[in-house]
Amino acid sequence: MRTLLLITGLLLLIAAEILRVYFIMPFPGSQWNETINIAYWLNNNIVWLRLLGLLMIAWPVVYVFKQARTWKKILLCVGLFLYALIFYAFNFRFLADKMFYQPQQKRFADAAGNRIAPEKLVIGVVINNAAKAYPIQLIGYHHQVRDTIGNTPVMVTYCTVCRTGRVFSPFVNGKMENFRLVGMDHFNAMFEDATTKSWWQQATGVAIAGPLKGTALPEIPSKQLTLAAWLRQYPHSLVFQPDSAFTAEYDHLALFDKGTIKSGLEKRDSASWKFKSWVIGVTHDQTAKAYDWNNLLDKGIIQDSIPGLPLVILLEKDSTSFHVWNRQLDTNYLRFVKEGDAFKDINTQSLWDMNGLCTDGPLKGRQLKPIQAYQEFWHSWERFHPHTLSYKL
Repeated sequence: MRTLLLITGLLLLIAAEILRVYFIMPFPGSQWNETINIAYWLNNNIVWLRLLGLLMIAWPVVYVFKQARTWKKILLCVGLFLYALIFYAFNFRFLADKMFYQPQQKRFADAAGNRIAPEKLVIGVVINNAAKAYPIQLIGYHHQVRDTIGNTPVMVTYCTVCRTGRVFSPFVNGKMENFRLVGMDHFNAMFEDATTKSWWQQATGVAIAGPLKGTALPEIPSKQLTLAAWLRQYPHSLVFQPDSAFTAEYDHLALFDKGTIKSGLEKRDSASWKFKSWVIGVTHDQTAKAYDWNNLLDKGIIQDSIPGLPLVILLEKDSTSFHVWNRQLDTNYLRFVKEGDAFKDINTQSLWDMNGLCTDGPLKGRQLKPIQAYQEFWHSWERFHPHTLSYKL
């Protein structure tokens, strides 16, 4: 009986510590199944599971150290040491918020004082005529940066394993909330709010576990493009600067922008429509559609329509910055062709620049309406938009 209690108690302690973290971190096989509810239950009940395990082994441990033979005492010490080692590893090494930290200093610079290379990718946001750019190499490590733009609090997020950049309002039920990185679900980062301990999916902003399950954070429009392209459009923008405390962590993501990083979780698949192929994703009403990045690289322009939304996707000459605009102007559906660093509509022969502004012709001065779009891995877009359409020639 004592031996059974001891073995069962130790197995319970070890399994609880491992599984609580295994299901929400990218361990082999951990991200493929629907285990988020199990993980949430384990996380919320870990204290009780520890107490139960410790109570189960208390009497056998006392007995062994008082009356058992030396070899049994040694074996017990090995078992207890193994649990202690697992407890430390899965509570102080493998947890997401013990691996990725918030910046200690949030510094911004204007174009003149900026230290970020112009070809680096950024997530750009404009609110109340105030513009800020957040380099993906930096926020990719931090996963989230809390800031204020145009007197509006924002939560700028990025998941490098899904290649998803999203900007949210951090208000929940009218209260500004604090979030911590808690782990991931199906390779996508999850945040936990401090008040209700609900878990929020980064790719959608939706709470997927906890009291607020089904609630969505309001999303704030953002763009992904190079810093040079962003500053061309918003020359007075401020740019988020590196925190010197995390230089090594930033260096690890130096090749992430191009997809050539060594990490198997973050490296691009150069073929089309593979697990880690790049796509551009667009949603409108209840329809989602994905566009192959290789197709855009080849053509430089994609023109399409999804129900209620005629759109055009343009790639700049840097082969990195992309724009998605509504190609309906008044009652006209414009068709475009690329012309060097600009593009022209066939309807009126007007010339447009890469900011979506008509610079010459009958439509001079008109502005195309931007459409929220994202560049991310195909597996991410397909997972979080399960009924997505795919644009294929």
